[in-house]
Amino acid sequence: MKLIVGLGNPGLRYADTRHNVGFRVIDTLGAAHRIVLRSYLATAVYGEGTIASQPVVLALPLTYMNANGKAAVALCTQFSISPNDLIVAHDDLDLRLGRVKLKMKGGDAGHYGVRSLIEHLGTGEFLRIRVGIGRPATRDEIVTYVLSPFTPDELPLIHDAVRDAVEKTENVLRMA
Repeated sequence: MKLIVGLGNPGLRYADTRHNVGFRVIDTLGAAHRIVLRSYLATAVYGEGTIASQPVVLALPLTYMNANGKAAVALCTQFSISPNDLIVAHDDLDLRLGRVKLKMKGGDAGHYGVRSLIEHLGTGEFLRIRVGIGRPATRDEIVTYVLSPFTPDELPLIHDAVRDAVEKTENVLRMA
């Protein structure tokens, strides 16, 4: 079984922000495979199903970005899933807007949600689906930038990137 977690912040206030691209990937993946997220742990909402003949759990943490690791650990424990069977979809400032890249293991690259996962799991040995959101002009603008919505001009690129992230996730599951 694989656990696929989208990183983001819960609540309507954050729903359309750049930081919630991971949630968009999970929502799109779930819709494509008729996996409804309606089961709850204290720290996450999740749904179970099958993608590419692989049993999967799709999940969205109900913690905020900086505490996503708590939700991942609870889900791994609930379903007896090792970090090696974890796939995480998240936004990435270091990739140009709309680019999607897979990364197996590594550090957090300054992403607090990934940092929380590594700290709580005790390892960085999990697959990341990195979705590029671009970078603001200055470092001082990062928090405002990631918590802002995409512009109308950026939305087509993000829709394409989310579809690409879903396809890449499906391909990973086919090869598993």
